Amino acid sequence: MNFKDEIVIVTGSTRGIGREIAESFAKEGASVIIIGRNVDLAQATQEELIRQGYRADHFCCDVTNGQNVQEVVNKILDKHKRIDILVNNAGITKDNLLLRMSESDWNDVLNVNLRGVFNFTKAVSKAMLKAKKGKIISIASIIGITGNIGQANYAASKAGIIGFTKSVAREMASRGITVNALAPGYIETDMTAQLKDTTRQEILKNIPLGRLGTPSDVIGVCLFLASQEADYITGQTIVVDGGMAI
Repeated sequence: MNFKDEIVIVTGSTRGIGREIAESFAKEGASVIIIGRNVDLAQATQEELIRQGYRADHFCCDVTNGQNVQEVVNKILDKHKRIDILVNNAGITKDNLLLRMSESDWNDVLNVNLRGVFNFTKAVSKAMLKAKKGKIISIASIIGITGNIGQANYAASKAGIIGFTKSVAREMASRGITVNALAPGYIETDMTAQLKDTTRQEILKNIPLGRLGTPSDVIGVCLFLASQEADYITGQTIVVDGGMAI
């Protein structure tokens, strides 16, 4: 796939899958905008991509703060003139059983995972609507479809992304903008690497393909949804879970 000269924002892209998504777009010729809360990490990520010969920029931003998000998007538009693709990836977990879950843990997860998607999607939508083109991809989760013990806040936030995606896709379709979500299952990351062997084996029993996903499994679908090949796909949630939710 070729994203030459495309301007791509990836939130939560200073580490993990978000960083790999940003790097993958850069490898395909895009100019990638790194978004993170930590300015040092955001700058370091940009510098590493530039060192590898790619085009990248960075902005420090709190996705939960609508005013901050709008200011950052305005700066991006002033500098780069347009936004072609938005990947809403920023997310956190604060797991606990419902009876032990604090209100602050509920609010923190909903604010980052769902409010952040709302803030960035709203902020970039005006420019995309004016241009009559754009791709918006939000990273949901299989947990937003199946639920999971100890993750009521996380499940609610990711289920919210799915509903949000369907509604916004309807609103923007007449201007040629596609809005989709991607729902990964269990992916090989630093977090899953810390799972106990017994826990990992229990998870694998519920995955028909018999393995955890890799970041490339997620990235491949993300790049596809952002490409011209997916111009007739909107309002969808693509599940990447090895069959776990069958």
